[in-house]
Amino acid sequence: MKPTRTRHTLDRMARDPDEGGAFVFDLVDDDVADLEAPLTPSGADGPSGADGEGDPDGVDLAPGEVLSGTLGRGLRVLAPVLAVLAVVVGTGFAVDGVRDGARMERMRDVHGGVVDVSAPLRETWEWDGRVGPVGVADEGRWNEVAVLGDLLAFQSGEDLVALDPATGDEAWRLRLGEDPDCGPQGSVGWAEAVTSQLVCLADAGPDRVAVVVGPDGVASAERTLGAADARRYGAARPGPDGTVLRAERVGPEPPSGANDGVCTSPGECTGTVEVGRAVRIRSEDAVTGEERWRVTVPFRSTRADQCTNWYATHWDGSSNMMDLDDMVDDDGFGARITADVVQLYGCGVESAVTGDGVLLGAESEPGTRGVESLRTGGYMLYTFDGAVSSTLYDADGGLVGEIDGYVLEPTAVDGSEPETLLASGASGPSVRSYALDGTSRWDDAAPGEMQLFLAQVGGAAIFQTGAGQVRALDLATGTEQWTWDPAEPDEAYPNDLYVTRAFTDGQFVLLVVETSAGGKGLVALDAVSGEVAWEQHGFEVSSSDKALGPSSGLVAVDGNLLEVAPGGVRGLG
Repeated sequence: MKPTRTRHTLDRMARDPDEGGAFVFDLVDDDVADLEAPLTPSGADGPSGADGEGDPDGVDLAPGEVLSGTLGRGLRVLAPVLAVLAVVVGTGFAVDGVRDGARMERMRDVHGGVVDVSAPLRETWEWDGRVGPVGVADEGRWNEVAVLGDLLAFQSGEDLVALDPATGDEAWRLRLGEDPDCGPQGSVGWAEAVTSQLVCLADAGPDRVAVVVGPDGVASAERTLGAADARRYGAARPGPDGTVLRAERVGPEPPSGANDGVCTSPGECTGTVEVGRAVRIRSEDAVTGEERWRVTVPFRSTRADQCTNWYATHWDGSSNMMDLDDMVDDDGFGARITADVVQLYGCGVESAVTGDGVLLGAESEPGTRGVESLRTGGYMLYTFDGAVSSTLYDADGGLVGEIDGYVLEPTAVDGSEPETLLASGASGPSVRSYALDGTSRWDDAAPGEMQLFLAQVGGAAIFQTGAGQVRALDLATGTEQWTWDPAEPDEAYPNDLYVTRAFTDGQFVLLVVETSAGGKGLVALDAVSGEVAWEQHGFEVSSSDKALGPSSGLVAVDGNLLEVAPGGVRGLG
């Protein structure tokens, strides 16, 4: 039972005690004998950092030492408790209280779920400090975090930090060592990682060490990654599901003059790279070193424009500065490693490998496909060579089915119904709905090609069209329920507005909107009617002199909405 969260939930259910005669209660667990601070009243400023002065980088820790923060997790409100309170005080809101309590608890466990977005947001707490490893800007890695259990975890310099999303308190801080690298992580707003454990590599030189860290902040025993293994299998990187990944090019060097591919600038390439070397990827248990799987990705003939050294860093983390005199890089490669899939890129080997070692996309021409993991399990391979198509795979990498067009899953769900997929772009401006097994559900022939599947909430599929409109279609039939056009009748936003992300509390859909001029704002729509519940134009968030920054992103963690930026994190509620 968690005091802070109980106060927050009941207060948001009855913001005005005069409305319907509702009351606000403080519930404190009798077992919580020693709270470090009293409950903060609704609307008061939250903590600013682990040390009380907003400077977590000033904590002096020995390598491997954990700093325990004030957790202050807050009581979860259970539906039976709400019902009992309603009966005791005689207010008559028992049924609504039970429903709201169940809905709010459900939103903590679904993708993009936030407990309450029914009113304009305010800053509830702030944590000041570096978000990301040293040199993150040089590597092009911005705002990389992981949702680790019910915590937000990220590197902060040479430390691994976990924040309580309800209070901003540091749940723990772990000193990693020199030149650390933790994963899987993902950039907020694009592909933040949800994982049960993080693998961290640290210490410079040939003998790196690996540890596995869980939500409790306790690190496993260190395992030394010897130089002999690096020479045999390639450089090590943190992998998914508690693994260390190694990769290297294998096979004979191409003979001189075998390839005629030439690039004189990033957009001016001719010829092909016909001969090259394969890439071998090895997955090993981060704690024991035991091999889990090994995959060799064959080299395929590739257009020269797919072999330019466009990626920022190589697999081993070394810099890949572009040489304008020799832009074709037929041996370099890199990867984006997420919680479920390894996206490999490089000349002739562009493919994906699942967390269980299944190779996907090797049969497609490099530069014409992409692979994404599905939150509900399984994977989707999409091709864009001519007609766009999508292929669905199950969690084991087995073929499920093929769908014409580009398939998307929602960026937020309310958890009330099984998730669905939407597809568009096959032929004409139509949107089609599919079950997760690829079974067709309906085809919407109305104009408006889908650009982003925003949310599945309240029995509706809500998406943004290429023209910038937000439409809601009945999840079962495809019948249009409502349309919101940001340019009509509200002229506060120009026609070039687009939505970058959505969140939901099961009643309202919160849209993060931007314009081509760099403006950013928030719009909350009623999920049933599509009516605007509230808007926050520009960057400003109420009750704060700070703004939603252009380099920041929003993420939902355990029902809490957080803004993550390179210089810190803050809670919005």
